[in-house]
Amino acid sequence: MKTDSIFYQLFKTFPEAFFDIFGGEATEARNYNFASVELKQTAFRIDGVFLPNSKMASKPIYFVEVQFQKDPELYARLFSELFLYLRLYAPTKTWRAVVIFASRSMEPTEIEPYRVLIESKQVTRLYLNELGDVTEQSLGVGMMKLVVETKKRTPELVKNLVDKTLSEVTNKALQKQVLDLIETIVLYKLPRISPQELAKMFRLSDFDIKKTRYYEEVRKEIKQEVKEEVKQEVKEEVKQEVKEEVKQEVKEEVKQEVKEEVKQEEALQLIKRLLQRRIGKVSQKLHKRINRLSVEQLENLAEALLDFGSEEDLATWLQNNLQ
Repeated sequence: MKTDSIFYQLFKTFPEAFFDIFGGEATEARNYNFASVELKQTAFRIDGVFLPNSKMASKPIYFVEVQFQKDPELYARLFSELFLYLRLYAPTKTWRAVVIFASRSMEPTEIEPYRVLIESKQVTRLYLNELGDVTEQSLGVGMMKLVVETKKRTPELVKNLVDKTLSEVTNKALQKQVLDLIETIVLYKLPRISPQELAKMFRLSDFDIKKTRYYEEVRKEIKQEVKEEVKQEVKEEVKQEVKEEVKQEVKEEVKQEVKEEVKQEEALQLIKRLLQRRIGKVSQKLHKRINRLSVEQLENLAEALLDFGSEEDLATWLQNNLQ
């Protein structure tokens, strides 16, 4: 599952979820803008930063890290990026870091160099599988917990989250975004789920998966894959067409070459017979030189040999015409 993109989308769409997860006030989300920040001239990118609005200068900056797989260098990377951000942007406000693990087993065991920071009030570590029952949690926390829940419990939890969304999110546009996000999580977790099962989870009587955003995303991916396959097939077809054209051209060229060779051979045999009659036996050395003559040169020799009286005349002619 693409957890990084899911959590980025979650915090971007529903920032209240971030403040819910560590016990903050959901209303705090109004005072922040969530973004991914690239640290210039470095290879670092901070995936999640909650920056206070300009009117909330006293509020802390929140750095977010989501970890769903083992990474022994997690804290080294996190604090390197965090302090590099502080150096580059020189904010005057305080900061907080929130690290969200799928489970406690995902956390690095070697933390001694960072223990002072990790155990300070500025760093909060959360483990999604320890958050308790989704029904007891806020909508935002429930959506995050859904990511790590078992496939068996997913249908029940989705129904609960859908009910919460419909009852708690009054803004229709935001409501649709939240439902789309829940749908995305479900379809990443259960890629083979049937439209009927998905409709049941979302309490829909007439569900058309083709109308979902997820379907459109998958369709784009599949279209690109098919496009590459078709492109390769077309290339092969074009190569085959070109091969046939070239084969025909080469065939014609070979035919012409064979004709020239046959014509030369016939002319050569005729010349040798005429020379035999005209001047008698010709030396092996001169025979080799005659064999090197082109068809045109052989035709010229046929005319010239009528005036030959000896082998010397032939040698002289070859000397003048065979360079």
